[in-house]
Amino acid sequence: MRVLLAMLFTILPSSFFAQRPEQKPEIPVEQWKGKTAVLIGAHADDDELSHGTLALLQAHGNQVYVVTLTTGNVGTQDPSLSRTQLAQIRRQEELAALAELGIPADHYINLGYDDGLLEFEDRKAVVENLVRLIRKMRPDVLFAWDPGKNYQRWHKSDHRAAAYLTADAARAAMWRLLFEGQITQEGLKEYMVPEYLLYNDYDHDDENITVDINDFVEKRVSAGAKYVSQFGPGWKNYKANLSEVELKDMKDLARKKIRIRDGKAFEGFRYYRGLPDALGK
Repeated sequence: MRVLLAMLFTILPSSFFAQRPEQKPEIPVEQWKGKTAVLIGAHADDDELSHGTLALLQAHGNQVYVVTLTTGNVGTQDPSLSRTQLAQIRRQEELAALAELGIPADHYINLGYDDGLLEFEDRKAVVENLVRLIRKMRPDVLFAWDPGKNYQRWHKSDHRAAAYLTADAARAAMWRLLFEGQITQEGLKEYMVPEYLLYNDYDHDDENITVDINDFVEKRVSAGAKYVSQFGPGWKNYKANLSEVELKDMKDLARKKIRIRDGKAFEGFRYYRGLPDALGK
């Protein structure tokens, strides 16, 4: 084996073994204007990881949309809430959070799948629904859970499913003969997403860009404080109206989640540009 490796290093040029340079957007995200950005997440609050960037894009004249796959109708420790009640609360909280970012309510889409069971849904049906949205909205940039670079990234159940369903939909959307009824019957056109901003919530080793959100920290904090049923006092005993102390606690919690480097707030992503087939390479 050592002899074989030595021969390869002798025969092949050194450039063959060099790592490809990390991709970077041609124009920094902070300077993007006139783009359509679509974020696809599993739950109301998955977009919280990108709230500063979404607020920045919205403020700079981009069109920002958020798509949530599930209704969030399971994740509570409050024994008095039903699934229907929780789904309604989660929707209200998400709309309130997006309003803090300047994103209009009609730019929020929920596909209505059950929380906690996304990977057990009919994959073809979910992908078809996502392909339809991609072909309709034709995003210049797609935000999504990172499916992994050169390996499968671990996520908890719904996040894992959302990562791969979104990647599969992005690939399918570009092929005219996949879900061709959308083209022949619905008047849509095949579409290839040109750019991606991929995020995750705990492992940042694969990030290759950061976005300066220093001017949008307060918007992110105010938006994050809207998820009362998921964090803080609403987790075990939901209440719609918080006291001043409870609201401060929610904002303090949201502020603690913000990443700081060299005294400035930022959000990190794995930026990718190109064919969706190589999304993980």
